[in-house]
Amino acid sequence: MKSAVVLLVVLLLPNICSVCPDREAGLQPWLPGHSEEHHVTIGSGQKVLLTASATVHSIRILNGGKLVVADSNRPILLRTRSILIGNDGELHVGSPDCPYRGNFTISLFGRLDSSEDAHGYFGRKFLGVGRGGTLEIHGRHKLSWTFLNATLHPGGGHHRSFLLRRSWGSRGVLVHVIHPDSGGVLQAERFDTHRSENESRRLAEFVGRVEAGLILVMLVNDEASKNLEESGRGGLSKLGSQHVQSVGFRDSWTFIVKKGDPSSAVEDHSQYGGVRALPRAQSVAVFQSRSGERFRITASSQWLREAEWSDWFSRDDERGSGDWEKLWDLHRDHPNRLCSSPLDIQAQTMDGVPSNQTGDVIHKNDKNYGFVCLNRDQPHGFCHNYRVRFLCGKEVRPQASVSVDMLSGDSILELADEPLGWESGDRVVVASSDFSMHQAEEFILLPCPQCSEHQVKVKGRARFVHLGEPVDGVDMRAEVGLLTRNVLIRGEMEPGCYSQEACRFFTFDTFGGHLKVERGFRAVHLSGVELQHMGQQSMGHYPVHFHMNGDVDQRGGYDPPTSVSQLSIHHSFSRCVTIHGSNGLQVKDVVGYDTLGHCFFTEDGAEQRNTFQHCLGLLVRPGTLLPSDRDGRMCRGITEGAFPGYVANPRQDCSAASTFWIANPNNNLIDCAAAGSQEAGFWFIFHHVPTGPSEGLYPPGQSEHTPMGEFINNRAHSNYRAGLILDHGVKTTPASSSDKRPPLSLTGARYGPHQDSDPSKPRVPALIHHFIAYKNQDHGAWLRGGDVWLDDCQFADNGIGLTLASGGTFPDDDGSCQQVQNSLFVGESGNRGTRDADNGAWGPGGTDRSSRTLPRAVDFPIRGMQIYDGPINVHNCTFRNYVALDGRHSSAFGFRLNNSWQSCPNNNVSSISFDHVPMSSRVFFGAPGPWFSQMHLDGDKTTVFHDVDGSVGDFPGAFLVKQDNWLLRHPDCVDVPDWRAAICSGRYAQVYIQIRNPASLNMLMARNEYPNRPLLLEGALGKKKHYQQFQPVVSLAKGYTIHWDQAAPAEVIVWLINFNKNDWISLGICYPPGSAFTIISDVHDRLSKQTHKTGVFIRTNQSEKLERSRPSRGYYFWEEETGLLFLKVKAHSSREKFAFCSVKGCERIKITAVIPDKSPPSNCMSRAYPRHSQLPVVDVLMPKRRSHGTQQSEHFLEVRLESFITRFFHIKEDFSFTEVSGRKFYQLEDGIQVTVIDGQNGGVVGSRSFSSSLLQGVPAQLEKYIDRLKDGSIVLMTSKGHLGFRGGWTRALQRLGGNKRIELRDKLVLVGFKGSFRPDWVRLEQDKDHAKIHQVLPVPVVAKMKL
Repeated sequence: MKSAVVLLVVLLLPNICSVCPDREAGLQPWLPGHSEEHHVTIGSGQKVLLTASATVHSIRILNGGKLVVADSNRPILLRTRSILIGNDGELHVGSPDCPYRGNFTISLFGRLDSSEDAHGYFGRKFLGVGRGGTLEIHGRHKLSWTFLNATLHPGGGHHRSFLLRRSWGSRGVLVHVIHPDSGGVLQAERFDTHRSENESRRLAEFVGRVEAGLILVMLVNDEASKNLEESGRGGLSKLGSQHVQSVGFRDSWTFIVKKGDPSSAVEDHSQYGGVRALPRAQSVAVFQSRSGERFRITASSQWLREAEWSDWFSRDDERGSGDWEKLWDLHRDHPNRLCSSPLDIQAQTMDGVPSNQTGDVIHKNDKNYGFVCLNRDQPHGFCHNYRVRFLCGKEVRPQASVSVDMLSGDSILELADEPLGWESGDRVVVASSDFSMHQAEEFILLPCPQCSEHQVKVKGRARFVHLGEPVDGVDMRAEVGLLTRNVLIRGEMEPGCYSQEACRFFTFDTFGGHLKVERGFRAVHLSGVELQHMGQQSMGHYPVHFHMNGDVDQRGGYDPPTSVSQLSIHHSFSRCVTIHGSNGLQVKDVVGYDTLGHCFFTEDGAEQRNTFQHCLGLLVRPGTLLPSDRDGRMCRGITEGAFPGYVANPRQDCSAASTFWIANPNNNLIDCAAAGSQEAGFWFIFHHVPTGPSEGLYPPGQSEHTPMGEFINNRAHSNYRAGLILDHGVKTTPASSSDKRPPLSLTGARYGPHQDSDPSKPRVPALIHHFIAYKNQDHGAWLRGGDVWLDDCQFADNGIGLTLASGGTFPDDDGSCQQVQNSLFVGESGNRGTRDADNGAWGPGGTDRSSRTLPRAVDFPIRGMQIYDGPINVHNCTFRNYVALDGRHSSAFGFRLNNSWQSCPNNNVSSISFDHVPMSSRVFFGAPGPWFSQMHLDGDKTTVFHDVDGSVGDFPGAFLVKQDNWLLRHPDCVDVPDWRAAICSGRYAQVYIQIRNPASLNMLMARNEYPNRPLLLEGALGKKKHYQQFQPVVSLAKGYTIHWDQAAPAEVIVWLINFNKNDWISLGICYPPGSAFTIISDVHDRLSKQTHKTGVFIRTNQSEKLERSRPSRGYYFWEEETGLLFLKVKAHSSREKFAFCSVKGCERIKITAVIPDKSPPSNCMSRAYPRHSQLPVVDVLMPKRRSHGTQQSEHFLEVRLESFITRFFHIKEDFSFTEVSGRKFYQLEDGIQVTVIDGQNGGVVGSRSFSSSLLQGVPAQLEKYIDRLKDGSIVLMTSKGHLGFRGGWTRALQRLGGNKRIELRDKLVLVGFKGSFRPDWVRLEQDKDHAKIHQVLPVPVVAKMKL
C-alpha cells in the first residue's frame, strides 16, 4: 500500500509543480533584508522567490520581471511603501489550483504628509498593476459568509447541547451516561422498576458496567418504587445516593454523580402527597472538562397540574343594583364549562377593558366568590357591563427532564453552512438584524472540539439579538462574515488623525493603502485575500480599484475573465470594491465591512455587465469624497466645486452612502446582502451622460433607458433610508448661477428601460425577483421608473414596505406600469429587536402590543404598500401584522404623505390576503395630524385605487377614494370611516389643467351634482414656477366648474389624462366679464416633444351645440351672466392600457384669454349654482358585495340609515329606515327608532321606537333604555317627523358618541356606540330634508390600544 502511495505522489509531482508558482523552475531565492530606504526593481530576466520577511522602500516589477512568494511554514511579512507591476511584470502568491497555504502579509506604510514624491498615476501607499502587469494572489479557500441558523441572544454564552423531556409512557428510572470532557450523552436507558424486579436487576447491572469517571444522571418519571428491589437500590447507594432507599410510590427523585467519586453526588427527593401536594425534585451539577470547559447538568422529576382559562361568562349586567357574576351561579348554569375550585379570576368589560382600568369601584373580585360591581358605589351612577373568566386546573401528569448546558463567557454560533476553512483565531462579524447597522458585532473564533460541523465557538457574548430563523414568513437571519484570511494586504496606520482636512470629520488616520489596476493590464485575479485599513479619503484610492479598464472579460481578450473573489475587506477608509469605466468584472463572495462611503461602487455610469454575486456589505458609514458619500455635516462643510452663495440641502444634494452603488442598470446583482448602511442598501443611480474620464462613452440619456441586468435573491436590512432605491441621478454639469450645486450632487432622473436603450423600441421590464427587505428605517424599497416589476419579494418591519413611483406629474415612460406580485408584507414581526440608543424609537407594537424597536418614531404611521402616483398593479400579495394603535395610523395600504402630485385611477389591487390585520388597519387615507400635516396638498386630496376583485374592501370592481372627495362620489358610495375612505363605483380619469400668466393661483373645482362640496387645489408645483398644474381625478360623463382665487389666468391648457376614446366631461371655467378667447385643440407627443394643432373652437350662443363638436371643429359657450366658459372635453383617440395619453399623443385644449386689467378674483360659484346644479346620478351600479361563505369572525358590517322627506307636488311625506347587512327596519311612527347590534358578532339584538310624544313627555325613557344596553353595543338611530324640540333624550345621543352641543334639525341619523371608548366610525348626520349614513364598520368592535 505504501509503495502505491509513493508512486501516486511521483506521478502527480509534475502537475503540482506546474500549478504552484513557487515550484516553478528557475526561481532565484530573494532575501532583500530590512531597509526602508531600499528601492527594489525586479526587471528583465529576473525571476525571484521571496522566502522570508523583508522591509524595503518600494518594489517595481517591470520588463518581464517576476516576484513569487514562497509558500512557507513561517509567516512572511513584506513591508513597503508601494509595489508597481507593469510592462510584463508579474507578482504571484499561490494560484487558483494551488492556493497559498501559509501566512503572507503585504504591509503598506507611509503618511499623507510625506515629503516623498507621489507616483503620477497611483499616488502613495499602493499596490498598483500597470499596463502589461500581472497580479495573481490566491489564498486558502474559506467560506466567505453565511447565515446564523439559530438566534444569538444577548449574553448568550450558555448553549444547550442536550434536552430530554418525558411524561406518560416513559415510566420508571431514566438513566443517562455523560462524558465528563465533552458533556455529550453517551448512553440513555429506561428501567421500568414499577413493572418488574427484573428491571431493577437490569438497572444494577447497567450501572455496574459504566466506567469510572463517567457521569451518571438518574431520575424517576411517573412511578418507579414498586419493584425497585435491593440490588437496584443497593447499587445506587454505593454510587453515593442518600435517598434512593426511601423512594416511595410516585415520589420524585433525581440523582447526578461522577462514578467512583461519591462526593460529587447531587440528589433530591420529594414525596408524593396527592393532587394537593404534588412533588418536585431537581438536581443541578456543574462539571469542568480537562480543557477548562464548564457544563451544567439539570435533572428534574415532578408531577404537574396545568391550568387553562375558561370561556368568558356574563350572566348579569349593570341594570338593577349592579353587575353580579357569582361563581356559584355561573357554575350552576355551566357545570361542564367551569370548575368549582378555580385558581384565579379575570374581569373585563364587554368590549375588552380590564376592570381595573374602567374607573369603576369594584365591590368584590374573588376567585372563590366571583365578581360584583354595585351601581350605588359609582360616582356616575352605573357600573359597566362586565364578563368574567376563571383559571381552572387540569389533571395531573408526570414530567421528567434532563438538560446539558455548556457554560462559558463565550458563545456558540449555529451556522446555515459548514464553515469550511474557518480556524481558531479567525475573526468574524455578525450583522445586525435590527434597525441599527451599529448592532453588527465582531467575534474571534475559539477551539471547539464538541461543536458540530455547522457550529463555531466565539470569544465573548453578544450585546444584541441576532436572529437565526425566519420570522412571520420572512428570512431575517443575520449574516456572518469571515474577516480573516491567510493572505493579508493592509495599510499601516498612525494612532490618530493628523491631516487637517480629514480631521474636520474623523478622529482617526484615514490614509490607508490601496490597490489599483490600470487599463492595459495583462491579468488580475484575486481570491482568498484579506484587505484591512485600505483606501484613502482622496479620489481614486480604494481597497480594490479597477480604473478605466474597458472590457475585462472575454470581450476584452481576458480569458479567464478578470475576477475578485473570497475577499474580506474591512475597516477601510474609502469604499470596498470600485469599478470605474470597466465592464465584465466578476466580483464574488466578497465581504465588505466597516468602510467610509459607498462600498461596492460603480463610478461614472459607463460601467456595464459587471456581476456582484454572493457579496456581503455591512456598516457603511459616510465619507467625504462625493456629495453622495457625505452626511449632513460633511455636505454643509464641503462646498468645493459649488457656485458662490451655495447653501447645501443635505437631504436633496447628498446623504446617499450605500452598500451597493450602481451607476448603470446593466449590471448583475445575485445573492447579495446589504446589511447596514448610513442611507441605502442598493441604490441604482443614473448618469444622464457619463462623467469624469468616461465622458462621451454613451449618448445623453442612454443609462435611463438601459435594461436592468439580473437582480435576483438579494436582501437588505438595517439601512436608514431604504433597503433598495431606484431613483435619482447625479448632476453632470458644472456649478453655475442657475444651479449652484457642485457636480455629482444628487438630482432628478426617470428610469424607463427599453430594448437597446432606445425609447422608441419595445419596453423591457426591470425584474426584481425574491428581494428581502426588513428593518429599514424609512423604506424597504423606493422604486421610481417605468416598467419595474417585483415578484416573490418580502418586506417586513420597514417604516414603509414599498413605494412604486412613476414620473411625478407625468410618468416619464408613458404606457409603462409598475407592479408587485406574489409578495409578502409584514408590518411588525416577531423580531422585536434590542433597545439601544442608536435604534431610536422604542414602544408598543405588533399583534401582542409588546415593546419593540420601531422605525423613525413611536407614532410613525407604518405602511406596507404605499400608493403614490401610478399606474401600478399589486397582485396576489399577503399583508401580515399591520395593527393601528390610537396615535399610530399603521395600515397595510397607505398613501404618500404630504403629496402634491397626481394619483392615478389605474392603480389596481387584486387577490390580496390579510393575516392578523384588523379590518380597520387594512387601508388608511390619512388624517390631519402628526406626519400627515393638514392634508391640504393636492395629492393628499385626490388619492384613489381600484379594488379589482374586492379583496380589500369586499366590493369587486369598486374604487377606494378619499372620503371627502366629492368629485368622485355618488349617492350609493359606502363610507369606511376607519380608513377615511369611501368605496365607490364609477368610471374615472384625470384632467391636467396647466395655467400661465399668472401661475400663482389656487383652483376651486366643483361637480355640478355636489356644488356645495368643491375641491380646493393649490397645484403640484411651487408658486414661483412660470406655470402651474392641477391634476384632479374626475368622474367621467359629468359636469364641473372651475374657479380661481385671483383673476383667471391668461392661458389654460386642459390635458385629457387616462381618457379612453369618446370619454368626456363638461367644463365651465370662470372668467371676468369682458374676457375674449382663442381656443384650439392639439396633440402633444411627449417623446419627441412635438405639438401639432388638430382643431379650433368657435363661439356659439347655443349651449346645446357643444354636443356637436368634432375633432377639427369644436364649440365653446360663453355664459356672460355667470362668467362661465363652457366646453365639452372629449377624447377622440384610443390609448394603450396603462398610457396616460392616446396612441397619437396627449390630447389637449388650449385656451388663451385676454383678461381685462384689474379684474377681481374669478369665483363664479354664487352665480353658477343652483343654476347649473344637477341631481346626483349613479352611472355605474355598485357591485354586489363579496360573500365569504361562513361568516368570518372579523368582518365589515354594512349599515345604511336614511331619514328624508319626499315631495310630490303639494304632498310631503316622511320616510325613515335602518338597513343592517341587507335587512331593513322601517320606522313607522314619528320620533326616534333605535336599532341595537351586538358589537361582538354583528347580530341585530333588537329595534325599538320612541314616539315624539314620549320623547317630549318622558324624555328619560330613551336615556334609560340606552343605559340598560350592554357595553359594546352598536346603536343605530333614525328620526321621523319634526325634531325641533330638545329635552333630556338628547343626552342619549351624547352617551353614544354625539357632540355635546347638538343643534337639532328635522332629520337625524346616528351610528353610535355604547362603551368606554369612541370608535372612529361613530357618526351623527343631520339635515332639514335628508340625512343619510351608508357605511361599513368592523366587527367585533375592539378598542385601539393607546400609545
